Amino acid sequence: MRPKIWDTDPDAKPKPRQLFSDDVAFRFRAGRTVNDRPVSLAHWRVTTGDPEVADAVAQLMGGKPEEWETSKEDFLEVLTTSDSVQIVINGVKDIDSRFVLWGRSGGPIHECDGVNFLSPEEDAGTPCGCPALLADRKAQSRSGRGPAPQTKITFRLAEDYDLGKGQLTSTSWELVKVLHEIDDALDAVGGEALCSLSLEHVEFTAASGQAVSFRKPVIKVIKAYNEAIADDPHES
Repeated sequence: MRPKIWDTDPDAKPKPRQLFSDDVAFRFRAGRTVNDRPVSLAHWRVTTGDPEVADAVAQLMGGKPEEWETSKEDFLEVLTTSDSVQIVINGVKDIDSRFVLWGRSGGPIHECDGVNFLSPEEDAGTPCGCPALLADRKAQSRSGRGPAPQTKITFRLAEDYDLGKGQLTSTSWELVKVLHEIDDALDAVGGEALCSLSLEHVEFTAASGQAVSFRKPVIKVIKAYNEAIADDPHES
């Protein structure tokens, strides 16, 4: 059944091709909420407030646009059939990574780069007090006493560059572990880089004997985007 969130307030429904408040045309998500519980997905879920963008994403990555219940601008979702897509990242400036602990009011009560506070302004640059070891950081975060990763990647779709900017916000510890490698590869390109963005299935048995299964976002830098265009005869 289609959610009826706009039936009682149609004037609030975002219009096609409107300028979004954060200048992001669509968002990639690795999960959704079902019966108030988070569920990870095997394929990318893309949300947007623009029907034309939703149609373009569905054509490129499979699935079909549907409305979903949200108070934000991206009221359309596409449950794609793709777990991998080629994207364009314009250097390390398009990747923002920090550690955040959210308060009950919905705002951050701790925001740092792992060593120093990033906010509030009066504390920015001072030591945040987070543990030095990654394992201790994860344990503190899981107990609810410490911040978790928040990595935002801004990009364009390589096969539909003019569709606008997309964004992925990830809380993956696995992604944080390799961000330095991604940054180095982007620096080596020195501009717009053609990359792959995929959801990788990970399975292993923990020391406790418990089976662990999850999906992590994986970014691989392929080559300079201009070089990729030059190599593609369809772009000439």
